[in-house]
Amino acid sequence: MEKISIALLGLGTVGTGVYKVLKAQKEDMARKIGAELEIKKILVRNLEKAAGKVDDPGVLTNSWQEILDDPQIQIVAEVMGGIEPAGTYILQALEAGKNVVTANKDLLAVKGKELFDAAGRKGQDLLFEAAVAGGIPIIRPLKQCLAGNHMTEVMGIVNGTTNFILTRMLADGMEFQEALDLASRLGYAEADPSADIEGLDAARKVAILASVAFHSRVTLEDVYTEGITKITATDIRYAREMGYTIKLLGVAKETEGAIEARVHPMMIPSSHPLASVKDSFNAVFVHGDAVDDAMFYGRGAGELPTASAVVGDLFDIARNIRFGCCGRISCTCYRNLPVKKIDEVTSRYFLRMQVDDQCGVLASISSVFGSNGVSLAQVIQKAKQQDTAELVVITEGVVERHFADSLKILKGLSIVKEISAAIRVYGD
Repeated sequence: MEKISIALLGLGTVGTGVYKVLKAQKEDMARKIGAELEIKKILVRNLEKAAGKVDDPGVLTNSWQEILDDPQIQIVAEVMGGIEPAGTYILQALEAGKNVVTANKDLLAVKGKELFDAAGRKGQDLLFEAAVAGGIPIIRPLKQCLAGNHMTEVMGIVNGTTNFILTRMLADGMEFQEALDLASRLGYAEADPSADIEGLDAARKVAILASVAFHSRVTLEDVYTEGITKITATDIRYAREMGYTIKLLGVAKETEGAIEARVHPMMIPSSHPLASVKDSFNAVFVHGDAVDDAMFYGRGAGELPTASAVVGDLFDIARNIRFGCCGRISCTCYRNLPVKKIDEVTSRYFLRMQVDDQCGVLASISSVFGSNGVSLAQVIQKAKQQDTAELVVITEGVVERHFADSLKILKGLSIVKEISAAIRVYGD
């Protein structure tokens, strides 16, 4: 049986998962790929600490050069994370003629072009299924299964921490901080959750998804990003009353020869498939001209789900090595489309404000919207408290800069005491 030697960079949560999955697959590996994948080296920082995680501590090393100089190692699986030294290691591995699997969304969202250019020059595979949505297959479907489509929209719930928080706020009536504290206690949130709750983790994934779906390079800095820290239990309750569910969505669209790439809270109809995605689960919803709508759903993170995607890529490369066809699906960013700024995008809005409870207030507010080209689809006056009324409006589709202009004027009116919430609503 042919043996293909691989090196694993990192033995943290994902690296340990990859090690476990490869062990579990050993019996079936020969039938699945016609070869045996052998972990020859695992790069770790602390040899003593890592020794208890593997059967044979002899595979452990803290020398990258030892891996790079070994001609028998044909595949490098990078699961250490971070921009550096991971970026340098991947570039050096590709230049040395090794194929690479990575789960590194941070690196790909910032330096993807440099890495894929290197892979293309050397005719090597650079696969990254695990970089977006963990164990959910989405990169390979977009690149291969759905290649016969012109994709026009890719959107989804791609961060489990924020989805867990919003689910608990909806189901249990919790405020944001209470739900975040629960997520931390249960292990769904990092010690520093800012990358999740501020939307940065999702933005990295949207940059990758948009690049793959629309064949044009989108980087992290192109993605408008807004987190969920301002969402309140009151907003959740209003959304439910109006037939909506609030989710942190990553949205990428191709419209009018340009790309929209954004991450922000959004009210989606409770009948939409994404509205039923709860707790730490992820889902990606795509629209193509041939396939129409399709949704991919599952565990978006975790040791074994993410390892599942990494091992799938390892198997793919092993097959390519056997048949001499590595590099057959290289970077697909052959277009150069502009990415819209957020103020150019058209959105619908849910706006909740506290206003004076007196005649003429609604007329004044409607006049501000009208003078800025904002049409109102729905207006509801809710609770009254002393001389203050809560006013809720939902707009028709409006260019973001026109809505922002309206908001600026409203904040300056004496009759408006507070803008309590401004949340985008799914739909044109």
